[in-house]
Amino acid sequence: MKELIYTVEDEPDIADLVTLHLEKSGYRHKWFKTGGSFFQGVEKSRPDLIILDLMLEDMDGLEICKKIKNDEKRKTIPVIMLTARVEEIDKILGLELGADDYVTKPFSPKELMARIKAVLRRGGKPGESSHVVHLGNILSINSEKFQVSVQGKNIDLTTTEFKILEILSNHPGWVFSREKILDHIWGYDKAVIDRTIDVHIRHLREKLGDAGHYIKNIRGMGYKLEL
Repeated sequence: MKELIYTVEDEPDIADLVTLHLEKSGYRHKWFKTGGSFFQGVEKSRPDLIILDLMLEDMDGLEICKKIKNDEKRKTIPVIMLTARVEEIDKILGLELGADDYVTKPFSPKELMARIKAVLRRGGKPGESSHVVHLGNILSINSEKFQVSVQGKNIDLTTTEFKILEILSNHPGWVFSREKILDHIWGYDKAVIDRTIDVHIRHLREKLGDAGHYIKNIRGMGYKLEL
C-alpha cells in the first residue's frame, strides 16, 4: 500500500496544490488545517511522512515538530517543513528540532514531490529507526546510541566529531558552511572560530578510515557528505 502523508497547512490553495500532486503521485493523503486537528488525526492513524507549515492559526509549526520528535511513538516519522519563513535561523532551528527537510514558499510542486521521495527513501526498511543511517555497506551511524561503526567495527568519536558527522549524514548531498556547523554544535554563544571545524573534520576523516572519503570539502562553501 502506498505511503500515507499528512499535510498541516492553513492556506486552502496551498493545501489543494499539495493534495493534487500527492494524489497524482499515488500517495494516500490527509489535510489538516490546524495543529489541534492534526494531533487528533495522528492519534487515529500514523502517517509515513508529515508536511508541516510553520505559521498556523492555533499553534507554531516548530512547536508541533518539537512535540512529534519528543514523542517516543512518533519521533521516527519524517517531517518536511513547508513555509514562507526564509530566514536561515528558521531553517537551522527546524533542522535542529528534527525536521528532515525544509522547503520555502513559493515552491515547485515537482521539487516537493522529489524531496518527499528522497526523505521516504532515507527512512529505510519498515520498522527500522530513522535514527540509524547507513551509508553504503561501510558506515553506520546510530544517533540514539551515540554509536558509529565502519565495516561493522565501532569507532570512538568525540562529541563534537559525532555531531558534525550526524548533521552531514542526516542530509546527504547538502552543503553545510562552517558557520552552520558551528551554530549546530555550539549555538550562538560560541567562542570558537570557523576554522576549528577544519581540524575536527580532519580528525573525523582519520578515524573513519575507509569511510572518510564520504566527507567532501566544497571549496569556498563548506562540507557535505556524498554517497
